[in-house]
Amino acid sequence: MSHCHQADYSSELHTASWLFAQYVNEHSNTLEIRLYPSSVLGQEREVYEGMQIGGGANCAVSGTAILSNFNKKIGVLDLPFLWRDYEHAHRVLDGEVGRVIADELKDQGFHVLAWMDSWGYRNVVTSKREVTKPEQLAGLKIRTIETPIYIAAVNAMGANATPMAFGEIYTSLQTGVLDGFEHSAAIMYANRYYEVSKYIALTRHLFGPVALIYSQSDWEMLFEDERTVINEAAVFARDIERALAPVKEKESLRLLQEEGMVVHEIDTTAFREKAVAIQDKLAAERGAEELLSMIRDMG
Repeated sequence: MSHCHQADYSSELHTASWLFAQYVNEHSNTLEIRLYPSSVLGQEREVYEGMQIGGGANCAVSGTAILSNFNKKIGVLDLPFLWRDYEHAHRVLDGEVGRVIADELKDQGFHVLAWMDSWGYRNVVTSKREVTKPEQLAGLKIRTIETPIYIAAVNAMGANATPMAFGEIYTSLQTGVLDGFEHSAAIMYANRYYEVSKYIALTRHLFGPVALIYSQSDWEMLFEDERTVINEAAVFARDIERALAPVKEKESLRLLQEEGMVVHEIDTTAFREKAVAIQDKLAAERGAEELLSMIRDMG
């Protein structure tokens, strides 16, 4: 099992992976889950490409954004300023929208075991330039995920989106290639980004769900009792990971401040108003207008 974060329980990906592995290893006589954190098996996209052909990892946990490289419709889950709160995301993903997207992903070779939470909204982090007002984001080189939706979200706030692999962020901040990046507080803390960045602007622009994925070709090779254990493990990990999400978000912001980071609330009203048209445009480009409408109706 692969994920891109450090083996730290302040990371939602590692916590979810560890819970999943513990359950399977304790309840199956034929399966053993081994964890490969910190992109040991490759960057996220490389891992998923391997899973499509039955090579490398059998399963992975990541944010949903990277999966839009394989299926455009899943990008609707990562639209900027979309989610009202954690409960809104749960209603959507545990309902018809989640089922439709899971069915779509099967065609790309991915079996969805569970939908989980990011531990908090994604915010903008900068290394040297303090952002206290929305207009101060203008022109800053901000790293984001290598997917059009995240790029559009960052550009919509006036920054210059800089797509980059997760494993390259730390060094790029050190060398000044980036002015900053955007991510959740839990990930900032788990990966020690407070060592190379100083300021957090609470933009809350994205709340990317997390997907626990099994290789479809490997899934088809499992016995029925093995599938049962894996499904039980996924629900077990999902429920605990979700329960921890709001607690970890608050705790991580506190820990980052203790490490010397400065946190600013900023007025995102204009961003939210602008985001409606962006949501419509991006959903239409992905043939996901109906899914977007369903998500809004459940908000």
